[in-house]
Formats: sequence, C-alpha cells, structure tokens
Amino acid sequence: MSIKEISNSAEDIKTLQAIAKQTFTETFGSQNTAEDLAKFFNEEYDFDKLKAEVENPESFYYFYYFEDELAGYLKLNVGAAQTESDYPEALEIQRIYVLQKYQGKRIGLAMMQQALAIAEELKKPQVWLGVWENNFKAQAFYQKSGFKKVGSHDFILGDDRQTDHILLKTL
Repeated sequence: MSIKEISNSAEDIKTLQAIAKQTFTETFGSQNTAEDLAKFFNEEYDFDKLKAEVENPESFYYFYYFEDELAGYLKLNVGAAQTESDYPEALEIQRIYVLQKYQGKRIGLAMMQQALAIAEELKKPQVWLGVWENNFKAQAFYQKSGFKKVGSHDFILGDDRQTDHILLKTL
C-alpha cells in the first residue's frame, strides 16, 4: 500500500472527483435517489470546490493505493476548515472512503492510523467525525478504533435531510 498527498493539479482534482463520486455511490447509492445523489455531487464534488478544499492549508487530502491501483482517499480538517465548530482544537476526519473492491484489505485501518498520527503530530487532543446513522459497518469500525458517540447533526444529501452521529476519540 502507498499513500500520496493530493495536489491541486487538474489531474489530481479530476481523479479525486471521480473516486469521491464512485465511493459515495458504492456506499450510499442504493439508499438514496439518483436525483439527491446528483444534486449532492454537483454541490460537494464540483471541480472548483474540490480544488479550493485541496488548496486550503487547514485541510489534508490523501490518495491510497493498493498494488499501484487507486483504492481510496482520506480528507482531514483542522481549525476553520472543520465542518463543525464544536471541537476547535480537534482534528476532523471528514472523508474516509475505500472502493468496494478494496474493502477488507486494511486500507481503512491504514487511513485511520494516519489520521491519528497526524492528530498527534499536530498536538490535537481529540479526533472527531460524522457517520450516517444507518452506516452500521462504519460505526462498528469507528467503535473498534475507540470513538464514542457524543451527539448528532444534520447531513443534507440533495433534498434529503439525514442524521449523522458525531463520534469523538480523545488522544
């Protein structure tokens, strides 16, 4: 397995855009309408929006490769880049996605280990994330990683208001 920090090159942004849509669709496509997914992709995975996120010094994006094939990606945030202001001194794991064909190969675990190592390197006392209330597989993974539910927030997918659990791990 290898890791590459995502650059702001057009090639990397287009690759990020493609894997973001694919992993999200694989994970949540069967539980949401095509219209809601399309609206979400147009809002969240727009080329210029992703480029601005990659260029934000308080966000960190990484590609993960398995046997030289792109297998997933990770997005971390600190400071004002975080999607919630409740944990200003923490590191947020905003996106941790692995393509279906690579699940079970410990890539998610490698992503989690990297996120925790970066949090420690940045001297962050906590790491937090949001996970959809119906994503039981991810919830079990985060629980095994030492995260505890501390609240919830709305997640808007297209025109559908959903609930994410807020999970927190103290380092």
